[in-house]
Amino acid sequence: MNVMVRRMETKDFPSIAGMCEAIYPGSPSWTSAQLASHLEVFPEGQLVAEVEGRIAGMAASLIVLWDDYSMDTSWRDFTANGTFRNHDPDHGRTLYGAEVMVHPAFQGKGIGKKLYQGRREIVERRRLLRIRAGARLAGYHRYADRMSAEQYTRRVVSGQLSDPTLSFQLSQGFEVIGVAANYLRNDPQSLGNAAVIEWLNPAVATREDFAARHAWAAGGD
Repeated sequence: MNVMVRRMETKDFPSIAGMCEAIYPGSPSWTSAQLASHLEVFPEGQLVAEVEGRIAGMAASLIVLWDDYSMDTSWRDFTANGTFRNHDPDHGRTLYGAEVMVHPAFQGKGIGKKLYQGRREIVERRRLLRIRAGARLAGYHRYADRMSAEQYTRRVVSGQLSDPTLSFQLSQGFEVIGVAANYLRNDPQSLGNAAVIEWLNPAVATREDFAARHAWAAGGD
């Protein structure tokens, strides 16, 4: 299958809205106004995966100064309500992954891996320190009556459990550095919880950067 990852264009907006509806039926889709704002402030960070002329996936990113936020910051605050108007390339060293999605018809075919590779290439070109994102804990609702979101995340990291979102991101070289409650609104699967994940750019990160990200892993339940 020939997959081309390229920058998003305005002509892709209807396909992205349709993909949102296919993945999250009944939930609000990215609006044309939001997507246009992304292209205005950071066109390099907006990617689509195209297969034979059809949009099979997308990734939306912005650059943030992490010191302006915390582990408990919500998705809405990290993205300025989905507009990316808080994009800060002059001061930020963190590529924040606001969204990655793959159309159900193309899932399991390596599309997500290519989109993540596209993100890593942005970080490498710009010599940013890292990628960080909130990994929606899509399987947590099945275990919420037995364990906390932190306990669930630790079991996914250890391989005792599998999560549809986090397990894939771990396979792409990310590590968990924290767990955020109230990251998402009105999400019955994650109950609002997300794992905060990080990929460090080996060309830029120091030994101290790698050591610091192990702090959460060293903790207990």
